[in-house]
Amino acid sequence: MPEKPTEPTPPFDVHVIHQLVRLMKRYDLMAIDLVEGPTKIRLRRRNETPAPAPAVPGLYAAPPPPVAAPARIDSIPTAPPVSDDAVIKSPMVGTYYASSSPDAPPFVTVGATIRPDSTVCVIEAMKVFTDIPAGLSGKITEVLVKNGQSVEFGQPMFRVQPA
Repeated sequence: MPEKPTEPTPPFDVHVIHQLVRLMKRYDLMAIDLVEGPTKIRLRRRNETPAPAPAVPGLYAAPPPPVAAPARIDSIPTAPPVSDDAVIKSPMVGTYYASSSPDAPPFVTVGATIRPDSTVCVIEAMKVFTDIPAGLSGKITEVLVKNGQSVEFGQPMFRVQPA
């Protein structure tokens, strides 16, 4: 008689991921890639160049993404005029929240003055809420995402007039 298939269990518990995020902050790690079967988890901090993740027995780093072929020079569209504003980009994939709770005021609004350690928003990924620091000083000139919107890694979220 053939064996009855068992239901797959998630290989990564939310508590484990939360602990990994804490360890990344504590040891100033920039990136961790976890792969177990078909499940892949990529944790990244900030917009800095990621450092290679240390090897952990039983967990393997995902291969780097393939490099796209360069575009032909005559097919590159003209760029819009460049502004003097800097951009705060999303350091991770997740859901953008402007405040810490629905009834709390937003962390920043247009015209707000920020410092590098100022929290500008929270991004939720897999039930883990991460405070996102500005990383630069200046004044918010534009908020580019809406509360509850999904954001991608590297997606611009704020325009900032540098101080």
